[in-house]
Amino acid sequence: MPDAAPLLQRVVIVGMSGAGKSTLARRLAQAMGAPHVELDALFWGPGWEPHFPAEFRACVQAAVQGERWVVDGNYSSVRHLVWPRATAIIWLNLSLPRVFTRVLVRTVRRAASGQVLWNGNRESWRRSFFSRESILWWVARNHAPRRRQFAALKQAAGSGPPAWIELRTPRAVDEWLSSVEGRGGLATVKA
Repeated sequence: MPDAAPLLQRVVIVGMSGAGKSTLARRLAQAMGAPHVELDALFWGPGWEPHFPAEFRACVQAAVQGERWVVDGNYSSVRHLVWPRATAIIWLNLSLPRVFTRVLVRTVRRAASGQVLWNGNRESWRRSFFSRESILWWVARNHAPRRRQFAALKQAAGSGPPAWIELRTPRAVDEWLSSVEGRGGLATVKA
């Protein structure tokens, strides 16, 4: 794993759907004693209708005003509000088979249980499997372009700041998070 030592204060977690962004963000925020900001929760309104762009931007801007936070999500429309304040960007760069399997299992579980997501939204069988809005179709279609996009963003950032930490396997994610939790979520990032 590459070495980096930025302060773990304001962290952005990016990656494909199913990579584990929200799960890692929750655990990292808990270890850091920092708020977790889930961009999906700010973006989606009731009935899977996106909030108006100005409303979404205002919510995100308010959420990242603090000195410590963990944000998860890939919304380029608010990147200019979040990334310049970040001390680290964690890229969960998992393989297509891994994320597709995770999304399939998660979607079946959510649709079968009727799990409520953001603002009362639920994943339905029809939307998830039989529509152009299918998250499965989206993952299959967008994995390679997103991977190229994040690779280019990482390369453009050079040595930072913010520091980029690329984790390519679930094991690498677990090992990195264990090292942070072992330090009480404080001090520096070691990737």
